[in-house]
Amino acid sequence: MDHYTRIQLAIEYLEQHLQDDFNIRETSAAANFSAFHFQRLFQAITGFTVLEYVRRRRLTEAAGMLRGTSEGILDIAMSFGYQSQEAFTRAFSTYFGMTPAKLRKLEAEQLSLLKMQRSIDFNDYRTSLGGTFHMNTPRLVTLASNWIIGYEYKTNLNDNQHYAEIPGFYHDFGMEQKFRAIPERTRPDMAYGVACHFEEDGAFSFIVGEESSGASQVLEPGFTSFEIPGGLYAEFTVEGSGQDIRKMIYGSWLPQSNYERREGPDFEVTDVWKSTPEQLDMKIYIPLK
Repeated sequence: MDHYTRIQLAIEYLEQHLQDDFNIRETSAAANFSAFHFQRLFQAITGFTVLEYVRRRRLTEAAGMLRGTSEGILDIAMSFGYQSQEAFTRAFSTYFGMTPAKLRKLEAEQLSLLKMQRSIDFNDYRTSLGGTFHMNTPRLVTLASNWIIGYEYKTNLNDNQHYAEIPGFYHDFGMEQKFRAIPERTRPDMAYGVACHFEEDGAFSFIVGEESSGASQVLEPGFTSFEIPGGLYAEFTVEGSGQDIRKMIYGSWLPQSNYERREGPDFEVTDVWKSTPEQLDMKIYIPLK
């Protein structure tokens, strides 16, 4: 069963539980993915988060109930998880540009102008991505395990926070010369960025560091040692600034490949002496099975 089919199973689960409390663990389990990986795949393919999709679907279904029933606005709000009519009205007005009461009075021909979120069919994404997929084929490599020491930064998938923050982590690491606090550096020309410690709510750590043989030593506050597991990886060569390549990996390459992402960190390795902000000499590694 491919990625699109599995994610569609999660969509069907969500559709059956739109009026229940949102549970990312149960949703992702319907697709047989970890919660974090499911969120990353969903966001990379669709361009918005699972939570945003659920919010849009609930508001769309609530709009249908407003138009198709005489049920009270508060009752509809409560049935879709809002604790008050005021909270529901704020969310509804932000999304549709009008209050629930106004939508109820809207002329039928005006409804087509509203941005309703219909249930997604991931087969449509399979078709559309198949026509726009442009990426150099990765090299499959088997790597030995490796220890790095680096500074641990916190970020999150939600609202693409990580895309905005990760360049700043590298900048802080370099400008503050945090690399000087790494003991027994073995390859100081290579900077590592490791995505790890994934949480169900989309939070994760991004460690910026270097290879070291001093992983057993006492480290300065904020620093951590981390073992990158050995095994099979897809190695992607970054062209340009590398800002969009992870979106392409998770939104296009991985769903259309014959591989599964196994548990463990993504990581990237940058040759600092050969790189500029405009043209990175970087490779990204995704663990596979």
